[in-house]
Amino acid sequence: MKTCAIIYNPICGKKTFHHTLPNVESRLETLGYTCNIYKTEYANHATALVKKALDESKPELLIVAGGDGTFNEVLNGLMACESKPTVGYIPTGTSCDLGSSLGIKKDIDQAMEIIEEHTVVRMDVGLSTFGYFSYVCASGSYIDISYETPTIFKKLFGYLAYVFSGIKRFFKLKKYYMVVKSEHGEQKGLYTLAMVLNSKRVASMNVVNRPVLDDGKLDVALFKYTPFLNNMLFFISFILHPYKVPRVKRFKTAIIEFEVSDQAIWNQDGEKKGKGSIKIEVVKQALPIIINKNQLKYFQNQK
Repeated sequence: MKTCAIIYNPICGKKTFHHTLPNVESRLETLGYTCNIYKTEYANHATALVKKALDESKPELLIVAGGDGTFNEVLNGLMACESKPTVGYIPTGTSCDLGSSLGIKKDIDQAMEIIEEHTVVRMDVGLSTFGYFSYVCASGSYIDISYETPTIFKKLFGYLAYVFSGIKRFFKLKKYYMVVKSEHGEQKGLYTLAMVLNSKRVASMNVVNRPVLDDGKLDVALFKYTPFLNNMLFFISFILHPYKVPRVKRFKTAIIEFEVSDQAIWNQDGEKKGKGSIKIEVVKQALPIIINKNQLKYFQNQK
């Protein structure tokens, strides 16, 4: 018998995954797995549960049921382990941007079908001064919406709760003086948003048109502070998706550093992680993960 560990967040999204858990377990048993269940009980608990699960049963498959924050906790636990099981993701959070990039919708039956099809790739992972991230590390305007929006609003209104929070920040854009160093040299100035990505989507919006998630490079998008026009630049970039936008710098890099004041807060995978200067690099093809086979176009360097 093969072994599967299921780590789930019971308070994620609409808090209903536990009702579906028996069916998920039954379908995995049909595939030949013995399942061990682990429920998170507090912030960062999933990181500790990964070590516990791997020590207890050495699973071939690790299922994560939760939002992007839960997945981030699991990722940080896995990256501390020398041997990593294949990861399956069941998105149950409010936005679940990672699931969108992997072609996994917030539908548990569909997510299980993808796990059953078992298309496995090795995905790049980001590593910053503040830990590992799966799809985004960002600082600046709007980046705090995911963790500042009250949980009760997210439960009642879902993604609309984020929209309401965004409207409140429309006239209070942040800006920081940054010195940015990468393979492309040094640039400096006032920026209202800086994003380092290994993803197609952030905040349920397409940010990178054609991402490659296994090439040992991270996508970078830097938005220069432009009085009265920054929200327009955001709209053009995230909604209309032209190839180039004035005052927006895009490039790919394997390593990048930001020198910035301690007032700059960094969000990783939707969670507040740290503040101030930061160094970010990519760990190439570090995570074995199950994806929707339709998303293989984003994984062009598999061996």
